[in-house]
Amino acid sequence: MQGADPRTWMLAEAVGLLESAERLQRQFFRIGSSIDTPSWEPPIDMVGNDDVLGVWVALPGVPPDRFQVAVEHTMLIVQGERALVASVTHGAILRLEIPYGHFERRIRLPADGYRMVDAQLEHGCLRLLLERIP
Repeated sequence: MQGADPRTWMLAEAVGLLESAERLQRQFFRIGSSIDTPSWEPPIDMVGNDDVLGVWVALPGVPPDRFQVAVEHTMLIVQGERALVASVTHGAILRLEIPYGHFERRIRLPADGYRMVDAQLEHGCLRLLLERIP
């Protein structure tokens, strides 16, 4: 029930919306609950046509030697680890929204038979170019 003062219910509604946004953000990264499963899955974009696929994987702060990419039949697999920044570990953590630890993303490809043509790490995103095998 809304009170007489509109500032009170507006503040309560704003807080509720912020909490909802934080829940959605946590779901976006699909934080895992089991030790046997990856702790998070990076978001992707995929664009393609009949011959070529472009895949962008958001990997902020992940150096090239901390992840692997494989194409297995109809599956693209990106896995690795994002370490906690050393300078952050020496202070009080006030907020952690960017996921850390082991990650794995399995992406079902739209057709049988792709091979990797190019892979570049650009501005925190892994850009993959896959070509369909005729």
